[in-house]
Amino acid sequence: MKRLVIRCVWMLVSVLFLVAYPLLAEKRRPAKIKEAAAIQAVMAQSDEIKLPAEFQVALYENLVRQLEKKGFTHVYRDDDRSTANVADLVVLHSIVRGFKAGSERARQVTTFAGATSITVHCSFTTRDGQVLLERDVNGQVRFFGGNLRATHDFAKKASQVAQQNFSASSGS
Repeated sequence: MKRLVIRCVWMLVSVLFLVAYPLLAEKRRPAKIKEAAAIQAVMAQSDEIKLPAEFQVALYENLVRQLEKKGFTHVYRDDDRSTANVADLVVLHSIVRGFKAGSERARQVTTFAGATSITVHCSFTTRDGQVLLERDVNGQVRFFGGNLRATHDFAKKASQVAQQNFSASSGS
């Protein structure tokens, strides 16, 4: 009798798990903070961290390129004067908070050494400086590729955050 009760309880728990799990595991798309077809990327700042010039340029160029791929109608550069007439402009400020230069040679020889990583604090604001969203975004290259590949990884992740929270298009 005791075994029968245990089996029934186990079956009931299993059925409830099978029914409830898909509902709990379902990823809900976050609500957009603000619809914006235009975004302005400001050149990354690295006041605290000594960042090589090629990394700073690559951060900015990869970010602009990835934002364009994510479906923003207009992606404006830091010094673009035509943003004065743009309604609902979101401005992306990037501050480098961490940088670890890795070794391409060590990555080629081993799979556990030589990683390059960069941590950037992204602040999405309105034109007048009101903060809409702040996130730390990490970029890294662990296995294959040059050290600058970490900037590409950062740009993909940061543009994904921008698309999920601000883009007028619903592309993936």
